[in-house]
Amino acid sequence: MRKPDSLAGNVALAALLTAVSLIVLYGACLAPSGKLGVTAAAGLLPTAGVISGGLKVGLLCYGGTAVLALLLLPDKGIALLFGLFFGLYPLLKAVIERLRRLAVELILKLAVFNVAFALFWMAFRSVFFSVLALPEVSLWLICLAGNIVFLAYDFGMSKLIAFYIARVDRPMRKGRGS
Repeated sequence: MRKPDSLAGNVALAALLTAVSLIVLYGACLAPSGKLGVTAAAGLLPTAGVISGGLKVGLLCYGGTAVLALLLLPDKGIALLFGLFFGLYPLLKAVIERLRRLAVELILKLAVFNVAFALFWMAFRSVFFSVLALPEVSLWLICLAGNIVFLAYDFGMSKLIAFYIARVDRPMRKGRGS
């Protein structure tokens, strides 16, 4: 991360990333399938804010997007999914990865995912799974599969962050003389 250039520049960057996040989230509302993937893609924009402007810019992008998504999006489930996990996780990832201890990072990331998973499971179990009679064992299988998918998501996000730094952030800084 680099030092912020100016307050106005950081606010403008956060506003731009918030606007793009809202557009992507609106696309998730319109998508006939792949809503989860499009919502996850919207979570990359607060990550760009953290990389290009610092944690405060990422937090501003996340907060603005989460509030505006709840107010403006027709599908509140997508807004909640972004606000409670896909928008928040990139910020937590940035903080967790500052520890530079792989085992601790992995444990903390899995803890974040499992807390979010438990909250979503308790909140939406009656809505989505009331018609299904799931045995108790299947909950553990769903949780295990969710953890594996989450680890793949985290790995993919790390690769996208490296790509963003190499192909977008560094060339932008060179162009500005920083």
